[in-house]
Amino acid sequence: MNIGVDLGGTNIRVAVMDDNGIIIEELGCPTEAENGPLPAIEKIIAMIQSLQEKHAVRSVGIGAPGPLDAKKGIIIEPPNLSSWKNIELTKMIESAIHLPVYLENDANAAALAEALIGAGKEAESVFYITVSTGIGGGYVYNGKLISGAQGNCGEIGNMIVDPHAIDAPNLNKGALEALASGTAIGRKAESVFGPGHGAKEVFLFAQEGNQEAAEIIDEALSYLAMGIANIVHTLNPEVIVLGGGVMKSKDLMLDPLKEKVVPLLYPSLRPHLKLKHALLDQKAGVVGAGMIPRQFLQN
Repeated sequence: MNIGVDLGGTNIRVAVMDDNGIIIEELGCPTEAENGPLPAIEKIIAMIQSLQEKHAVRSVGIGAPGPLDAKKGIIIEPPNLSSWKNIELTKMIESAIHLPVYLENDANAAALAEALIGAGKEAESVFYITVSTGIGGGYVYNGKLISGAQGNCGEIGNMIVDPHAIDAPNLNKGALEALASGTAIGRKAESVFGPGHGAKEVFLFAQEGNQEAAEIIDEALSYLAMGIANIVHTLNPEVIVLGGGVMKSKDLMLDPLKEKVVPLLYPSLRPHLKLKHALLDQKAGVVGAGMIPRQFLQN
């Protein structure tokens, strides 16, 4: 059995699971990132040790927000974990639990889970996209996570889809994340509907037939389609799996998105486009984290 840790800006989830990714027991708590890294790391260690007492655990995998150095097990400086700078996370946890600990980007962890036991199961190549507060991705080929030289393969949020768009903090001008994420939709909502409105209201208004809300979603989908077309032409994955909070409104998103992607592809690729909605939902992060150790052991 392995333990998976999903370290988020808001919550921490820790689960022990079998080799098939089936969760046996799960624990969780608030991250309280504003208190700094040490209290959160102490919580992670305590939850792991609690599970160790009841289960025969071989190793631990952690999915965490980037940027990070997966090979060295260091969290560099994630925007949603304030004051977490150059934290040697795996080293700190290994010294307390006396088991090998492996670190990976949280989107990569979710990609691994969806590729192996989720919507991409049985496919040779799977690209996973999460559209939430931000936009991230991960690529799995033949069951193996492709991480890249610095562990940043799949960081599609900074892909430029409109060089004439507005500037965004910590991103390229016209980056996909700045134009198609939940944050981007929420920013448009405030400008159209006033303060206090966000992405949630946009989807609600669109379902009620509001034209302005529908136009906000349509614009975000157009940018997301450009990003997907770029991925298809670069990697030609068998399946693209879409998850994250924004994609929960799949009735408004998936079919219209496919209609926008198809014309952007080479004609020979159009019949083969497969867009699927993620199956594991909130479990993808922690399940994928538990699958991380076997990826390192295969190297």
